[in-house]
Amino acid sequence: MPEYASITQIPGIYAGHATNDEAATGCTVIICPKGATGGVDVRGGAPATRETDLLRPEQTVQVLHAVVLSGGSAFGLAASVGVTDELERRDVGLDVGVAKVPIVSGACLFDLFCGSVSVRPDAQMGARAVANAFEHPGAPLDHGNVGAGCGCTVGKVAGLERAMKAGLGECVHSAGELVCGAVVAVNAVGNVVDPVSSRPLAGVLSADGSTIISVEEAFREAGTAMPLRTNTTISCVVTNACLTNAQATKVAQISADAYAHAIRPAHTTNDGDTIFVMATGEVEAEVDVVGMLATAVLEEAIVDAALSAQSAYGYQAACDR
Repeated sequence: MPEYASITQIPGIYAGHATNDEAATGCTVIICPKGATGGVDVRGGAPATRETDLLRPEQTVQVLHAVVLSGGSAFGLAASVGVTDELERRDVGLDVGVAKVPIVSGACLFDLFCGSVSVRPDAQMGARAVANAFEHPGAPLDHGNVGAGCGCTVGKVAGLERAMKAGLGECVHSAGELVCGAVVAVNAVGNVVDPVSSRPLAGVLSADGSTIISVEEAFREAGTAMPLRTNTTISCVVTNACLTNAQATKVAQISADAYAHAIRPAHTTNDGDTIFVMATGEVEAEVDVVGMLATAVLEEAIVDAALSAQSAYGYQAACDR
């Protein structure tokens, strides 16, 4: 079996970033030109999403061509328009007789305070991410301060001045012929922790900046106030499993456990936590097996998002501690 360093090495999958380093924002697109079976799980209380209802099992469209993970809060949904237009230009989409309509789902995170509040991912940036994906097929995705991860921060419970830098992470594992990979942009209100030891990796800094404190301690310091809706962890799980739409949705629900294992707290009213699933339909596999493998890769991708980030925009990253 081949070793997979990135989801771009899963047959039929393309992925790319577009990043504005100066404005601290960007977007990441995951593409399956032939169409994948899609699913989604939205657990955060403040999501900014596109075409999630279309992925519900009872709907009639059973194909997904791309998932867009973007910064820019709700403004960043414009990136999906550029992705749609560029995919149509490349003859990718659902054939409806008079045109091919690309089915593009997406979710955004809030990074407006990190760089420029007036610069957000737009249609041009979305189109550029698609072009980058097709220009470098099979090339591993960059991690850290790129794409949707460019303006990500974590540990905002005690205020932005004690937050840390996070970013975009990825992980791929295989079990026999079954392959699962995950791409995630981590912009959580709380801490990223090691899912085995619960050791904090990035999050709320102590008042003197010397250590990362527990979320419980941070809440005690902050009192009853919660940060505004400036958070969200968004991700896409890609697998070569053969799944129905309902099964892909179940895999998204199962893999949401990864958020709870690696992020403290997860799924709050001030997060827009969302997980997409894209299944290319190459390998027969039990849904629970796919779900367990998806959970494992998503946990590791969340950790990678914290450890791959670089200190920037006034925020310290785990790599410098």
